Formats: sequence, structure tokens, C-alpha cells
Amino acid sequence: MANTSAADGPVPTGGHGTAPITDLTAGPRPRGPRPVTGMWETVPRLLGDSRYLVLATADRQGRPWATPVFFAARDEDRLFWVSAPDSRHSRNLAERPDVAITVFDSHAPVGGAEALYLEATAGPADDPVAALATLNARLPAGKELTGDDLAPSGPMLAYSADVLRHFVLIRGGDSRFDNVTDGRLRVTRPR
Repeated sequence: MANTSAADGPVPTGGHGTAPITDLTAGPRPRGPRPVTGMWETVPRLLGDSRYLVLATADRQGRPWATPVFFAARDEDRLFWVSAPDSRHSRNLAERPDVAITVFDSHAPVGGAEALYLEATAGPADDPVAALATLNARLPAGKELTGDDLAPSGPMLAYSADVLRHFVLIRGGDSRFDNVTDGRLRVTRPR
């Protein structure tokens, strides 16, 4: 069942010439049909179906940076990837571990998108062997990673993100939510 807590902080607005992104987790509940249950199921499905995520980081001064990375999910709360420790996003993680992550299908037709928005903390994986095993389960034959790919002998580090909050995209015009513009809804694992 969806959790619609208003304690999740400010919501970003659209950029130049775009409409604000409606935060369906803030303020009074919308009138009209009540949200349906079962929104959590979007989380494991999209994590399983998607190969790439967009990782948003910021440096010490708050300058943002976003980058796509191949990833694998251990579960809905822990994601793994490998990156060079001197890449901009990795350097940013060393200074500021709070990240935002978006997972979506970039090939979805207009009006048919589904997306996850994740708030997380990230850094070098505490168990690189488990990270490699999880990643290798998703990689094609012949593309698997080995310990030699990781520092100190290799050029990369295994990273993990511990997800703190999960949100799903609610498309504009969704009659279940009585929203005109796209919005996001915080979801929690059913008990």
C-alpha cells in the first residue's frame, strides 16, 4: 500500500519552460478516486527490467552531476555498480554520499513512461565480492567482472547505494490520483 507522508522535503520543479513536478506525497490528499494499492510492485519490476540507472551526485560545493551506470539490484534497498574511483561521480560520492537515482525505460512511448525515483546514500561497497556476484548475474556471458577488474589491481571500485525512500511516477491524467501533471508518490513495502 502506498505511504503518502508529507515529511519528505521539497520537491523539484521543472526547468526552463516546463511545468512543476507535482509531489503527491505533500499537502492534503487530492480529491477524487483514492490511490490504488499495489504500487510497490512497480519497484522490483522496474529494478529487474532496467539495466541502467541515472545517478545524481553533487560535489562539496553542491554542483550537481548526473551519469548513467549499469547496475544490478540485490533487492529493492541495495543497488550495485562499478566505476572508476577518479570519475566525477565517484569523487562526488567521496565528498557527499547522498544521492538521487532514477530508473526508467527510455524507450517507452510518450505517455507510457514508468519510473522510479530513489533517495539513497552511496559509496564503495562493503562487500565487493557480493557486489560482483550480483552484477555478474546480469551481465552477458563473456562480459563478467573479476576481482582483477577492481582496485588495487584493476581500474574500478564496486559501489553500492542503500535506498532510503522509493517513489514511483504517476503520469498526468491518472484517474486514480486526480492529477493533471506528472507527479511522484512515495511507496513502501507491503507489510
